[in-house]
Amino acid sequence: MKVLGLIASPRGRESRTLQLVKGVLTGAEQEGAATELIDIYSLKIGYCTACGTCYATGDCAIVDDFPALFEKILDSDGIVLGSPNYIDSVTAPLKAVFDRCADAIHCQMLTGKYGCSVCTAGGSNQDVVVNYMNHALTALGATVIGGVGAAIGRDPAALPAAEKEAVDLGRKLVLSINGAIKYPEQDAIHQQRKAYFCQIIKANKDIWKHEYDWWVEMGWMQE
Repeated sequence: MKVLGLIASPRGRESRTLQLVKGVLTGAEQEGAATELIDIYSLKIGYCTACGTCYATGDCAIVDDFPALFEKILDSDGIVLGSPNYIDSVTAPLKAVFDRCADAIHCQMLTGKYGCSVCTAGGSNQDVVVNYMNHALTALGATVIGGVGAAIGRDPAALPAAEKEAVDLGRKLVLSINGAIKYPEQDAIHQQRKAYFCQIIKANKDIWKHEYDWWVEMGWMQE
């Protein structure tokens, strides 16, 4: 089992959000998972230009580090996202990653995978950012198992407590991947999303050949 942690903080090793991501990975390791941590700020990720090439061919016209990153995501069973709160949202590099996932959303490429998110904030709305990252995971087809947020600017003591929560979240992530915890409400949401995208892709199958072929290969296309 592989759990991949993505940290999107410009503060490098001094990042307090990084401490939470590492906490989740520690919990996952305690339950037997192999883990890997990637610093999004160390990668070159260009901005999506909405050219539509990925819909038609499965390839992106931009030459950078995104394809290799996404291969690691696809090769993982669990994904952990971490970003500090930047005006009630994620940092720009992580948003760039999300924007490059349009084809993956249409194809629900994270179906069967599990994920969670962590965030630190100076004053507030850390949970808003956690929910946003988890929403992105859901949009990609993953099942979300929870999140941890900490407003440490106003309460420095919140970080140690959040780190403990993060370790527990990592354990829960592995238990969920192993099937010990079920998420029937999210299963229903995933089915609804598949029905939605099935109709869109079928209507555009002549120009979105890659996506249509993906759905046929996965056995999801309903004629």
